[in-house]
Amino acid sequence: MLTLSGEITADEYAKLIFPVSGEISWVGVKEGDEVKKGQALAKLDTTVLNSAYQSARATLRAAEATVDNVHDQVKDHSGDETFAQKDARTTAEVVKDKAYEAYIAAQYNLRNSTLTAPFAGIVTYLAHPFSGANIFSTETQVELINPSTMYFDVSADQSEVLKIFIGQDVEIHLDSVSDERIKGKVSFIGYTPKAGEVGTIYKVKVAFDETPDIKKYRIGLTGDAIFVTSKAEDVLYVPSKYIKSDPDGDYVRRSEKNGKTHIETGLEGEDSTEIVSGDVREGDTVYD
Repeated sequence: MLTLSGEITADEYAKLIFPVSGEISWVGVKEGDEVKKGQALAKLDTTVLNSAYQSARATLRAAEATVDNVHDQVKDHSGDETFAQKDARTTAEVVKDKAYEAYIAAQYNLRNSTLTAPFAGIVTYLAHPFSGANIFSTETQVELINPSTMYFDVSADQSEVLKIFIGQDVEIHLDSVSDERIKGKVSFIGYTPKAGEVGTIYKVKVAFDETPDIKKYRIGLTGDAIFVTSKAEDVLYVPSKYIKSDPDGDYVRRSEKNGKTHIETGLEGEDSTEIVSGDVREGDTVYD
């Protein structure tokens, strides 16, 4: 067995923000709603954004006209263009380039004044479930998650990752739900070390066998993933805590007084250990 700590996350999990600050004019969802990809979620008032767009477009048209005029003046001087003519042409072209960039930015802000769902999922957070609120562009407005893409994310060092393989069975024990076990399988193992980690650490994704209940299992819940590194069937085993050691090897006590019975052990699990050989039979009582 190999046990690694990790947490629940998802491939499709997004925090959505508006590109500019402004006033919310419309909200079309509430927390807990299921949404489709491309569905509108919330919208900013576009009065100021549209004004900025129209102004940027007019400025661009004026700059284009100036460039056309300057080019017309110097078109017959390609071989003897003066420094003054070159300066006038370059200045006009730079002004046009800046006007174009401002136009593109204004167009982008206007076009993205409506937040839409990048994928189908569930709205898990809504900063302002009402219109009329003034918001900042740095503020997350909507959080969206696709429960079917949730997985358990763990990190394995260079010695541990060699014991992990795609399709490997995993049992997940969450810290907050100690009485339940979640079954999963390894779906991805990183080929390159994770950036920003101390040492050589690799990302490992454990896919759930069944889609978790979003009302119960949430992003960020921590726990342990137990990887099954080997299996054995029809084995004799005892709880690991009853196996002791002395200079002669491992043993169990078959009586309360002493009664050491030396054994050879095999596979070790989280709570139990296989007995390969020794004078111990199924149904025997062992003591601590």
